[in-house]
Amino acid sequence: MKEVKLFPEPISLKKLIGPSFVILALGLGSGEVILWPYLTANYGLGIAWGAILGITFQYFMNMEIERYALVKGESVFVGIYKLFKPAIYWFIISTFVGFGLPGIVAASAKVMASVLHLENFKWIAILFLLIIGLILSLGKTVYETLERVTKFVISIGVPFIFLLAVFLATKTDWSLLFQGIIGKGDGFWFLPEGISIATFLAAFAYSGAGGNLNLTQSIYIKEKGYGMGFYSQKISSLFSKEKDNEIVLDGVECAATKEDVSRFKKWWRLVGFEHAFVFWFLGIISMAFLMLLSYTTTYGLTSNAEGINFIINEGIVIGQMIFPSIGVLFLVVISIMLFQTQLGVMDSTSRIMAENLAIRRLHGQKKEKINLSKIYYSFVWAQIGFGIILFLFDIYEPKTLIILGAVINAFAMFVHLALVFWLNHKSLPKVFRPSWMRKIIIFIIFIFFGVFSLVVLWDKF
Repeated sequence: MKEVKLFPEPISLKKLIGPSFVILALGLGSGEVILWPYLTANYGLGIAWGAILGITFQYFMNMEIERYALVKGESVFVGIYKLFKPAIYWFIISTFVGFGLPGIVAASAKVMASVLHLENFKWIAILFLLIIGLILSLGKTVYETLERVTKFVISIGVPFIFLLAVFLATKTDWSLLFQGIIGKGDGFWFLPEGISIATFLAAFAYSGAGGNLNLTQSIYIKEKGYGMGFYSQKISSLFSKEKDNEIVLDGVECAATKEDVSRFKKWWRLVGFEHAFVFWFLGIISMAFLMLLSYTTTYGLTSNAEGINFIINEGIVIGQMIFPSIGVLFLVVISIMLFQTQLGVMDSTSRIMAENLAIRRLHGQKKEKINLSKIYYSFVWAQIGFGIILFLFDIYEPKTLIILGAVINAFAMFVHLALVFWLNHKSLPKVFRPSWMRKIIIFIIFIFFGVFSLVVLWDKF
């Protein structure tokens, strides 16, 4: 029988902030920095509504993922395994297929290569992958290291983009942005003629984290100590001096007393506010200003459609409009933001695959504890090795890799929405389950991703 403990008292909002920065940063290098600005550079600001709707959808999805971890003190992967054991194989395969292609680090390297005036960027990409491996391997715990790096990059990158957009955008540009928020474009409503449905779905899916990455929010808040995650253990670094690195994946139950419920509600309000501000609001701000900046500087340029050339075009135009050094600085900042995103993606995907493999091993060996750190770092360095091999064989076109991965992840979101909904309904005491309004919202999102995925498949095949 599971140990029962009292639901912990909520911590201060200041100490609470962290996981939402990590999950937000997972989308910065894909949807925010590349795909939405790419669409804007080629089709205008009339598609801005999609970015806002996409991240709004993900806000509600993430909150339901957090709900389970708050109450159970374990990841949704552990909970789903208890209901449907084959799900672990789906999570491992779909995560690797969706994110194993290192398109984001390729984009980071290509942008940095343009700064250094180098034609071939694959060696920079390989170097970046190795640096990512070292960052994740150092520090006391993986989560603490990732949170510190993420907060630093976002605190520099987002304000810099904000200032550039405010300085360069005209009144007309701002007007077009606000029109785009309601779906009005230049001669079209919602979707312009000729836009790739697959690319739009890719951008929509990456309006935030995207794919299975959303599910790692349950791991991050657990390691941060949210709710019943207060009693959980953390993944230590590769070079940790800890003698016992074995951890328990199963959470600790609460008795669902009045006091437990009262404390949960306090946590839920705080967590909802933190995620709404950091993930949703800052996410909208960052996407809106990146799209605005892309439109102001590159809209209509004929070379925008080629790969991620529009980003390099932005740097050139910004340099012409202000100072050349500012254009170079813009490219450096974008490269760092993309690098940080690949860092977060590498951590998130490794966590997903490691935890699911660990769950399978625990079941097979009938053990309670397992050395999750070793499994985690096996996946980290295996992915780095796989990426290096792709680059050595000259498979590294960033936009193609990112779009392919995003379309796969849109379908993955369709699947995990259903699984998380089922999990919360079956596994949580009634007092902790989502309201009918939340259930309706999740159902609408589920239908949207299902229909959109079918449309893309029909369009492509």
